[in-house]
Amino acid sequence: MRCLFVYNPVSGKGRIRKKLEYILRRLGEKYESVDSHATSCAGDMTRVVRENAAKYDAIIFSGGDGSFNEAVQGLCEAGAAPEIGYIPGGTVNDVAHSLGIPKSVRGALKVILTGKNVLLDCMKINDRYAMYIVAAGAFTSATYTTPQAQKKLIGRLAYGIEGIRKNLNFDVFDVKMTDGKTQTETDSVFVVFMNGKYVAGIGLNRRASMTDGIIEAAIIRQRRRPNFFHKIRAFFALANLFLFGYHVKEKQIVRIEGSHFEVEADDGVVWNFDGEKGISGKVTVDVLPRRVNMIVPKGKKNF
Repeated sequence: MRCLFVYNPVSGKGRIRKKLEYILRRLGEKYESVDSHATSCAGDMTRVVRENAAKYDAIIFSGGDGSFNEAVQGLCEAGAAPEIGYIPGGTVNDVAHSLGIPKSVRGALKVILTGKNVLLDCMKINDRYAMYIVAAGAFTSATYTTPQAQKKLIGRLAYGIEGIRKNLNFDVFDVKMTDGKTQTETDSVFVVFMNGKYVAGIGLNRRASMTDGIIEAAIIRQRRRPNFFHKIRAFFALANLFLFGYHVKEKQIVRIEGSHFEVEADDGVVWNFDGEKGISGKVTVDVLPRRVNMIVPKGKKNF
């Protein structure tokens, strides 16, 4: 079997680059040949995976959730389905948490060498793709506007500081959402679609599965011209969502589950795909069932 290892040399304080020789040696215990590629810029992970998905039996990659998103982009664009292995190398690593993949290089390699293959769902948003989250509104820009140097210095705390600095006003936007059966129209400060269990390192959707063909969506409602009390109420609704999870009893949260959503939003509404800046405005979100052939821990049952 032929294997390609693709890694982001700057994520996670560059620790993957420092352990490259060890990683390639361990991968050589499973695969007959192992090639490697260090990404050089944004989008390079997508390009490399797309161009090589049909040439290799396995693609192992390392980086943060943004790198995972880029790998999924390339995989879906290629239309091929090599087995995929992941070595977490970012600040938060939400996908790894959802799948039970250890953050340590040694632990992640053990999963790749001894784990099992599971076909996971991903999401298609217009002509783009995401693995575990699509979101817009309060705090969602922090994951892609936080400076890399700040993340290296103080880790995930950097996201919180950036989120407070830029998002405390809780901008209100109109959203109209339908799953083909029901329709919701409301002013909102936060919209999220989830295919994973963790968001920003928090178990926001612990009952979720990445193999059931279902997306969980949530909208935090707000008035068009909120006063101070309304803003505080929306803040607590968002806090309740993240502290107590998707199923928390909260009147300001609208919850919808399904496999197909059509969302109308203003052009100024920017969507976050797996922690990366995505597209703006109107989107269609679909589940792509069993699209990603992922190596996961053998003993874990709930994905």
